[in-house]
Order: sequence, then C-alpha cells, then structure tokens
Amino acid sequence: MNKHSEPTRPADEQQVTLRSPAELADALPFLMGFHPSDSVVLVALHGEEGRFGGRLRLGIPRSPREWAPVSEQLAACLVEGSERRGSRPDGIVAFLCQDPENGGTSRGVRDRLQPFAQLIRTGFGRLDIPVHEVLCISDGRFWSYCCPDTRCCPPEGTPLALPGTSVMAAASAYAGIQVRGSLREMEARLEPWRGSAERAAKQEQALDEAAGALVPRILGGGNREQVGASTLSAARDLMDRLAQTPPAQPRRGESGRGGDGIDGGSDIADDRLIADDEAAAVIIGLQDRETRDRAAQWMEGPDAESALRLWRALARRCVGSYAEHAVAPLTLAGWVAWSSGDEPAARVALGLALRLDPTYTFAQLLHQAFNEGLDPETLRRCMRGERVAAGSPQPGPVRRSATKQAKKSMKMKRAVKKATIKKAAPRTVPSPRPRPGAPAARGRAEGRSGQRATKSGK
Repeated sequence: MNKHSEPTRPADEQQVTLRSPAELADALPFLMGFHPSDSVVLVALHGEEGRFGGRLRLGIPRSPREWAPVSEQLAACLVEGSERRGSRPDGIVAFLCQDPENGGTSRGVRDRLQPFAQLIRTGFGRLDIPVHEVLCISDGRFWSYCCPDTRCCPPEGTPLALPGTSVMAAASAYAGIQVRGSLREMEARLEPWRGSAERAAKQEQALDEAAGALVPRILGGGNREQVGASTLSAARDLMDRLAQTPPAQPRRGESGRGGDGIDGGSDIADDRLIADDEAAAVIIGLQDRETRDRAAQWMEGPDAESALRLWRALARRCVGSYAEHAVAPLTLAGWVAWSSGDEPAARVALGLALRLDPTYTFAQLLHQAFNEGLDPETLRRCMRGERVAAGSPQPGPVRRSATKQAKKSMKMKRAVKKATIKKAAPRTVPSPRPRPGAPAARGRAEGRSGQRATKSGK
C-alpha cells in the first residue's frame, strides 16, 4: 500500500491521506455522518489527487434482478449530479453495506453481493469512469472486491477499526464531524410507533376523529383558513411546551425502535408531552400545503430546535393507515435539520419522505437543493419574504387562490435554481488514497472556526 507522507499544512487546515482499504472503510461513516446499513454508497473522486466529491446512497435492492438497472441508474445519477456541480468524476469508490440475516454469515453476504459489485463497476465503465475500489462491509468486517493482495485483504475479511482509534477519527473530531449511529437507528426516530399495539391503536383512533372533523372543512374551502389558523396555533403551543422541557440526555441502545436507540430517551420524553388528540389535529392540519408552508417558517433561531422535535414526534404518530400522512412532518423535519446545519438528519428525513411519496413537491425541491450543495439561506430568504407578505412576524394562514399557489411553487423552484453553491472551503472528512496505480483521494478537514461545507448525496 502507498505510504505517501503528508505535506505540511497550516495549523487550521489538516489533510489526511488514506492509504489502504481499511482506512477507506473506516472513512465511510464520517463521509455520511452515520453508519449506512443495508445500503450501496457511491463516492465521486476528482482530480489527480482523487478529492472526494458527490456521494449517493440507496438501499440495496432485495431482488438480484434489480441490480443491473439500479447500477445503471446510480451511475447516471452520480455523474449527472457531479457535472451539474461543476465537473465529471475522474473515479469512483463504492461501498456495499449489509449485515447477515437469518443465521447467515458476513462472508455469505460478501459472496451474494459480488455480482452487484461487478455490475457497479461495469456500469461506470460504460461511462469511461474507473471504479478504484468496491468494499463490502458486513457485521464489523470488510472485504475488497478489487484488491488481490491477501496481506491487506485476506479471504476471511478484516475487522473494522475500533471506534475512535483511527487517524480518520482523530481528524474528524478535530473538524467537528460527528457520527450519529446507524442509518437504521436514525430512521427509527422518525418511523411510526411499533412497540405497543394498544398505544398505536389509540393514536390511530384519534387520527380518525381528527380527520372526520377537519378534512371536510379543509376540502370545503369555506373553513380552510380557520383550520390553518387552529393548526398553527396548536403547533405553536406544542413547540412552546417542548421548549420549556429540555431534551432528555441522549442514550444509545440496540435497535432504536420505540425509543431504545440514539436519543431514545429524548424521544420518549417528547412523546409524553403530546396528547394523542393534539398530535392528530396538527397532523391532519399539516396535510393542507398552505398550512405546511407557513409552518416551514419555523426554521431558524430559537424556534428551530423545538420545531424539529415536534416534527419528529408527529412523524412517529402517523401510525397504521395514516403512515403516508408522515410525509408533511418528515419534510418539515428535513428542512429544519438542513437549515440548522444538521446534514445527516436532513438526508435521512427527506429520504423517508420521498420513500413514502416520491411525487411530494416540497420534499423533491429540498432534496434536489440539498444534494446539489446549495446554500439553505436562499430558501430561508424566500420563506422570510412570504412571512413579510403575510404581514405577520410569525407563521399564520394566508388564503391564496390556485393561481397564487402555483406562482408560489414556481417562485420556490426558481429560488432552488438560482441558489449559489457555498463558497466555504470544504470542511469534509479526509479522503482515500487507493492502491498504487489509482489516483490518490484527498480531502481537507478545517478547524472548528471554519464554515461547514455541504455534502451531496441521497
């Protein structure tokens, strides 16, 4: 493996070269902000030094029949996204992350996914882009599909580095980059309750009652403004209640479901502060997109934290037949997280929203802007302008005709297109240096005083 030494850098700017598949595997959670689970992750490399660029994550298709078309789509998507951001990738590194199931073994996972790895390589090969490395990460071990050297990549796999013991971990800690846990744990914070059937049944009954009372008023038009006002007032009251109760101390568990995972104690405490009928009324009210857009104005300042806690709690309340009603609070959670600089949380929330409804316009726009590395301040200015136009310093209902609603949607689309990419120096994790003969992959990790650069990907 290449043992190229570090060049001298200023004290506030650190560059680390990754010299082996082991260091590359260790880099993955720092690249994403969480440990991807059941995922294929693609990372673009740029220039002779192989600097990290755009990244893309997708759940591994269960059926091998889907691997070929998915590989083609992933390659096209990553290349097109990179070109929109300025340059075509000069190389790719890929990760296949999946733990064994039903008594299987991690080595069995490696063997089963090997055809998928080959399809990824040939998919980029058709676009004349080399894939320098494909790693399989399973049950705490990794394998390289590209490295034939058994000294660094033995057939039985290599254990991942212990958390916090690598050069990557030290550099990321210096840069202020944190790993939140696994993707599964982060998603569990936003998924419907699954622990107690009785609790879920009570919440679903409350949603039935709220829908019966509010939906006719929203669709009827005459009382739509009143429903919007009451929804926003109720949401404001819940936010104030959450703000008066500091989040419980985060803790880590095994699964994350039902409050047992990352920040599980905080989620349980928030759930207890909100009654079933209160949650149901706000969830149904947010299905009106005018009301949802007004609620999106709680995206900064002292409101942001309590708003994010509320949207997460409401997403967890969308149980049973109301699962798709979670799209609105999930999208709001993704927006507030992105606006607050929490990119991993935004990535997960928006991904779940689009999984439930791929056609949801607000989530599509946010997801596109986020993935292209745009500055959220452009959208914040757009929403502040809406607030001023409403003549109110706080979100409140404003009646709009269908024509005005269409104009507003076009205005947000234009804001996304005109948004400029952040000019801050990349404050990302160190990048990989592949084996001899492949371009080196480098990245910079700025000090805490530097701005945080956005990362692209899904």
